[in-house]
Amino acid sequence: MAPSPIRIAVLEADVPINYTRAKYGSYGAVFTSLLHKAADAWNIPRERLEITGWDVINSEGAQDGKVEEMRGEWNWKRRKGYPKMEDVDAVLITGSRYNAFDNDPWVVRLVDFVKEVLAQSRVRVIGVCYGHQIVGRALGAKVARSEAGAWEVSVSQVNLTEKGKELFGKDALSIHQMHKDLVYYYPEGVEELGSSGPCKVQGMYVPKRLVTVQGHPEFTEEIVADLLENRHKLNIFPDGIYEDGMARVGNPQDGVLVAQAFLKFVMED
Repeated sequence: MAPSPIRIAVLEADVPINYTRAKYGSYGAVFTSLLHKAADAWNIPRERLEITGWDVINSEGAQDGKVEEMRGEWNWKRRKGYPKMEDVDAVLITGSRYNAFDNDPWVVRLVDFVKEVLAQSRVRVIGVCYGHQIVGRALGAKVARSEAGAWEVSVSQVNLTEKGKELFGKDALSIHQMHKDLVYYYPEGVEELGSSGPCKVQGMYVPKRLVTVQGHPEFTEEIVADLLENRHKLNIFPDGIYEDGMARVGNPQDGVLVAQAFLKFVMED
């Protein structure tokens, strides 16, 4: 008997720019590429992964489940709206340039959807950067700008807790960062995964319910270099942040290792 598929809905909270848009088209494809690499490293056939992208920004009035776009190269489909619970095993919320603490209708809808998923017992939640912050907000934690105004960019170190070491198999993670917003404290009942100097809450975990990371395991050297250059040109990043980020952008990083932990989390009984 063939093993059951691993059905992951990627809730896309942004669209990529420049290089990333040209190569991948959407963040659903970026995560598909990462999860395929993780499956390869864990000897899981790529065909077992059923990954769908969901445009949650432009979901108002959309017919949930209607295929808007297909990209055969990445073996995934993109839709507008939200998946039905019975059709997925996990939802993964992506990063975003937007603020997880804003009250735009689509942001509030996303927070409410995450609350709905967390209220049931089967579908699991994965949050990445903005997605990590959305999960924090759904659980009642404060999400806001860093009071110190500190950006965390490019390949950075996250010091792991004992639970973090258990999940990721290392004492510390090297992972791409691209944020100035924070989850300020761990919600009740959530296990701490790690911290860094600028960010106390680098990851959250509840067995069989949720796992989040503030960093970007899906980012590559090329994606982050593109973001750094674009934000430098727009004067979002001053010379110091840009140059420091570019100096570390090609450092080894543990994105595939983190994605393996995501797959194990989704598959565990």
